[in-house]
Amino acid sequence: MTGFSVSLIVSNLSNVASYLSPIFETIPSTKVVPAQIEKVVSLVSRTGRDLQRYDNSGYRQVVGCVPYRYKKQQANGVESKEIELLLISAQKGKGMLFPKGGWEIDESMEEAALRETIEEAGVTGELEERLGKWQYKSKRQSVIHEGYMFALRVDQEYERWPEAETRQRRWVGLDEAREVCQNWWMREALEAFVNLKCKAEEVEIEADDV
Repeated sequence: MTGFSVSLIVSNLSNVASYLSPIFETIPSTKVVPAQIEKVVSLVSRTGRDLQRYDNSGYRQVVGCVPYRYKKQQANGVESKEIELLLISAQKGKGMLFPKGGWEIDESMEEAALRETIEEAGVTGELEERLGKWQYKSKRQSVIHEGYMFALRVDQEYERWPEAETRQRRWVGLDEAREVCQNWWMREALEAFVNLKCKAEEVEIEADDV
């Protein structure tokens, strides 16, 4: 490339910069964030098992949630509330289940439960009681898992979430949840949830009667 060519290119770039400079000055320097966005959810799920937690027996530790909400109903002038549960489709095979996944060494059990629920179901909320612990064998691998489940009262549901392309989610009543949940240990977690909430409702009713 000759010296004349280099000089011509530099001259042209200077002209372009001079032309664009007033335009850039009119662009606000502050970032504009829509007011309706309260939280930003990462659209990338954690992958790999480098940080996976195992117990002393070599059981893989997993944790998840039974997400629920109260749906208000009114009949004959009497208001009541019904529990609805959120289930998600399995990535492989048929059936529905509750969100769960690997508990990793850089997070607490509660943090893992909330993270997995956001990644798989796209909801979050108030993490409540631990429902229990179950041991089960993976269908795809000869690995024993130790699963912990929590009740989660949902207060936020996202339209976009990390596994939205591979999972469906559906709010259902208790009877339907019992019928469509494919994992035996998750059905037991559901019964533990029902027993817990029924006792809480009885206490609330007794308190109202006093």
